[in-house]
Amino acid sequence: AAGSSLSRSTLEPPHMQQPVFSLTISSPTNIALIKYWGKRDAKINLPINSSVSVTLNQRDLRTVTTVSASRSFSRDRLWLNGEEEDVNASRRVLAVFREVRARAGDLRDPKTGQVLVRKDEWDGLRVWVVSENNFPTAAGLASSAAGYAALTFALSKLYGLPDSLADELSCIARMGSGSACRSLAGGFVAWDMGQRADGVDSRARQVADEAHWPELQVLVLVVSDTKKTVSSTAGMQTSVDTSPLLAHRAAAVVPGRLAEMEAAYQSRDFGKVAELMMRDSNQFHATCLDTYPPVFYMNDASRAIVRMVHALNEAAGETVCGYTFDAGPNAVLLTLKRHLPTVLEEPPSTRECRPCHGRRPCRRRPCRHRPCRRRRLRRTGRTTLAGWGSLPVRAPNASPVPRDKQSVSVTHLLAMGGGRAHTHT
Repeated sequence: AAGSSLSRSTLEPPHMQQPVFSLTISSPTNIALIKYWGKRDAKINLPINSSVSVTLNQRDLRTVTTVSASRSFSRDRLWLNGEEEDVNASRRVLAVFREVRARAGDLRDPKTGQVLVRKDEWDGLRVWVVSENNFPTAAGLASSAAGYAALTFALSKLYGLPDSLADELSCIARMGSGSACRSLAGGFVAWDMGQRADGVDSRARQVADEAHWPELQVLVLVVSDTKKTVSSTAGMQTSVDTSPLLAHRAAAVVPGRLAEMEAAYQSRDFGKVAELMMRDSNQFHATCLDTYPPVFYMNDASRAIVRMVHALNEAAGETVCGYTFDAGPNAVLLTLKRHLPTVLEEPPSTRECRPCHGRRPCRRRPCRHRPCRRRRLRRTGRTTLAGWGSLPVRAPNASPVPRDKQSVSVTHLLAMGGGRAHTHT
């Protein structure tokens, strides 16, 4: 975990002056390659199957959460993306507060070691939480995972929990949002479903850190930032109640697929990782269709991306890209650095790249030099997918691929990232 620092201020009017203890945490999102869908205990978020994910770099996709505690606060309050939420109306938020407070210790100044709040004084302080996502919320990009990971970790630091409680933090974050436990670790992370009824063995486990596979790259394709009509919580419960395919998947398919995925990731077998993640994504959305009434998360643009990726791999003669879709229409693609020229197509630009070949400016359109490509993507925030609408090979019996390049664009090019959070002072 990254270190954290604490700020202390008095922001209230003179007649109310009480110290305010505050810290800010950022936490990454994660993208499941083998997905969890369905709970065997909805109260404490125990899943019906284990899952694995990759944690994304926080440079572009993250939740930033500030927690402040003071005796002058009359009640706990929460603001999410600028809008105040009713803390008491959220069972999941209350669960995180309750579990962290039950383990509270002394809050010490990290520089001097001075005790700022004793363990027995916490009952007299209330907490305000301000949380912001810099990416679409409830659109299938695991915003709740980043949000509850940040909330759990921030409260744990504010309430003086020791680092030795890392496994318990994983369980607490899981109570907020199941996949949040995976955002507390970086790189390639498994969430073991566990067997115990109390959930103490249902927690995240880091399989490989973010340095294990530096060539791996993640492309995020936002095709819609609209909040989904059926939440993940509601959708998975309906699937558990009505889908025979979901029960078969959890019992007969996922265990073997998880073992294959961990082995492929450890050996850096990109072709196998991409195949497994695409098969699992397809099966996950098949269970949504098998749900009654069916749940639809993908849209026409999502399905066009699926066709495009398969046609691109066929044209390349190898697997250069893989896709996955969580409970939403937005796609996450995995590729390798060496495949980026094949997967990405830079749009024409009226601005020259900065010099990339010695001192000469690069005038090629599109520029295939990797540093130029990265600079342009970071500057514009957008690029297109190679062959979009003009693929050299069309998969047999495939529907036509839309030619509107504006309908799908790459909004983020990311590497793997570390978990938990960086403190902003």
